[in-house]
Amino acid sequence: MAIFNFDDSQAIGTVFSVDTATVIIKVQELDKLRKLHVNQLVAIRSAKAGQHLIGLINRITRKASDEENPVESDLGLSGFLFTENILKVNLIGTLLDRHGLKENVFKRNLDTVPEIEAQCFPIDGENITKFMTTISSQENYKIPLTIGKYSIDEQAQAFLDGDKLFQRHAVIVGSTGSGKSWCVAKLIEQIAQLPMANCILFDIHGEYSGKQFKMEGLQHLRVANPSDLGKTGNLENDVLMLPYWLLTYEEMLAMLLDRSDSNAPNQAMLFSKTVFAEKIKYLDEIGDTTFKSSITIDSPIPYKIDNILNELAELDEQMVEGARPGTEKQGPFFAKLTRFVQRLEAKKQDKRLGFLFQISDDELDINWLNKLCERLMLGTTSNPRNAGVKIIDFSEVPSDVLPLVIGLVARLVFTVQQWTIKENQHPIALLCDEAHLYIPERTNQDAAAELGLKSFERIAKEGRKYGVSLTVISQRPAEVNRTVLSQCNNFIALRLSNAEDQAVIKRLLPDNLSGLTDVLPILDIGEALVVGDASLLPTRIIIDEPNIKPESATVKFWKEWSAETSKQDIEAAVSGLRKQSKS
Repeated sequence: MAIFNFDDSQAIGTVFSVDTATVIIKVQELDKLRKLHVNQLVAIRSAKAGQHLIGLINRITRKASDEENPVESDLGLSGFLFTENILKVNLIGTLLDRHGLKENVFKRNLDTVPEIEAQCFPIDGENITKFMTTISSQENYKIPLTIGKYSIDEQAQAFLDGDKLFQRHAVIVGSTGSGKSWCVAKLIEQIAQLPMANCILFDIHGEYSGKQFKMEGLQHLRVANPSDLGKTGNLENDVLMLPYWLLTYEEMLAMLLDRSDSNAPNQAMLFSKTVFAEKIKYLDEIGDTTFKSSITIDSPIPYKIDNILNELAELDEQMVEGARPGTEKQGPFFAKLTRFVQRLEAKKQDKRLGFLFQISDDELDINWLNKLCERLMLGTTSNPRNAGVKIIDFSEVPSDVLPLVIGLVARLVFTVQQWTIKENQHPIALLCDEAHLYIPERTNQDAAAELGLKSFERIAKEGRKYGVSLTVISQRPAEVNRTVLSQCNNFIALRLSNAEDQAVIKRLLPDNLSGLTDVLPILDIGEALVVGDASLLPTRIIIDEPNIKPESATVKFWKEWSAETSKQDIEAAVSGLRKQSKS
């Protein structure tokens, strides 16, 4: 049975002009014009029977002309202004009474354009509920994806297409206090319920790692802090060591090499040769017959950083036989590696970077990488912890290496997926909270940050082929890399008060929908504008309250200051500062 059975008396006006996906509607009655509002849905009768074109009101105009109304002039009523009531409507899709075996099917494409004088009807009252229920039906999914209810009809649950949300990458943006973290929590909560869920959330400030953010299907991991160093079994205790040998040659040099040093070419060349020789030596020591003939300098093969230091230090102080017997002269690299060795030694001893350099025998095992990737990438029922959503707490990682470290994890996930044969690939999503910190628009010539950014750019461009999805989460979209954002086809935008941030989202939307961004600064807390392939209809959604809540609530200054007591513990905080650990 068709959703819409409009009576001619319900028409608000008729089509006056048509331009591709934009229609001008002429409204005769002022009373009907008063009841309309911008972003309201309307239906226009199509030239084809059983079809209605669905549109959003973009602008409402009441024009007055200096010319006299010809009808009024004929009646002798001169002096009256000629008025026109005009609606500008952006067409967004077609509602078919029947499509194949299905009734009431909404399609995002336009099979036809409306004819001149075609009638236009408001979609309101019972019609809006029926329409929203129709476009939100998710018959194909046992556990459908929903983040809330439609603002224009709070009785209708707003379902999203989970496939298209992650296939085409997504953006979740909103100013501080807009409800962005709740939106992410609501999304995580539903993903965790799926029997073979597989996603990683990069938690930069520990918002999603608190005691209250726990449920079945979630696993909390954290990057090792100084108190974890030297221990065995860290991985089994959900503590991540990310050893230096996982870094590529370029990533290591970005941390260690001073490009302005006149000896930089020699340092890079010798580091490369020494590292490769150490990797070969390691494979010889374990009796490997599989990898030795095919590895490169970037192959993730363990090696001992102490051996590299000793070798480079010897070359830096090496004396060789002179031209005359019994004499010595300085070697070819004498004093040319001093600064490089000093930088490497400093990094190795820096306990803030202990998760990279101060590794135990566990992380020097050839099979340790298999265990790490399984911990990061196995789906729910395949994971020994029965958890498909992995939340990695990066809050204790130094900010200067944060882009490099997160880029390392992202690159590792992508390359493992890339080298997995197609039939064995299980899709995985990367949820990048506070993305502007490590997927920035500008890296200020920071070589390490630049390499981390390249990993995300590659995932944005090629990830879909290998089943790797990106969800970019940020309060400052203007500071997020444009290349990555341009590859995202789904937008969940909460309130954005900054004009630059609004402009970024506007540029990313199709031209006929860019007017929707005008509501971004006036959205309510917890209300989002959802546009993209995952949503059949560009619309505003009121996000449901999640059952698991992140530690992101805005501090109530006046209320806290008005209290008689506080829970401050400066001693514990100072102790944590010294230990570089909150635990």
